[in-house]
Amino acid sequence: MGIYLPIAEISVNVFVLLAMGAAVGFLSGMFGVGGGFLITPLLIF
Repeated sequence: MGIYLPIAEISVNVFVLLAMGAAVGFLSGMFGVGGGFLITPLLIF
């Protein structure tokens, strides 16, 4: 099950996006840093 991202012209699995969001939310809660600091490098790759 994927979502098409027209600007990037790629299709991404929904579950990968949800897993990344959950992992970043957990880590930002544990370390006390902003979520943008952690999610930006993940979204580049």
